Amino acid sequence: MSGLVLKLGPKERILINGAVIENGDRRSRLSVMSAGANILRLRDAIHPEDAKTPVRRVCYAVQLVLSGDATAEQVKHTLLRNIEELSQIFVDKDSRQLINAASTALTRSEHYLCLKSLRSLLPREERLLAVRS
Repeated sequence: MSGLVLKLGPKERILINGAVIENGDRRSRLSVMSAGANILRLRDAIHPEDAKTPVRRVCYAVQLVLSGDATAEQVKHTLLRNIEELSQIFVDKDSRQLINAASTALTRSEHYLCLKSLRSLLPREERLLAVRS
């Protein structure tokens, strides 16, 4: 059985099932073998005041599930709708693949993978918003 592999830098913090864990002074590698573990790298976390764009808002909602501040059932339908809305904005092939991966991960309750796919859209969103300014 393969699990999620996390490579952590010195003093890097992660949130696992609501517990903040800090790495030691050296780089390390962790294998998370439990299928249902909720994991969030705190360096990747989007703060509530930064969730001002469509992709950031969806990422933040997924983070709430990973942090334990919302249940998957509470946000699943809203997230699916929001991801569908993103698919109407991001129409290129690569973005569609990321959106499909996020949607599939969400329906499988793989929230970490959903967030990872959505975060890949952030640079594209920034470029789109820069063009509109």
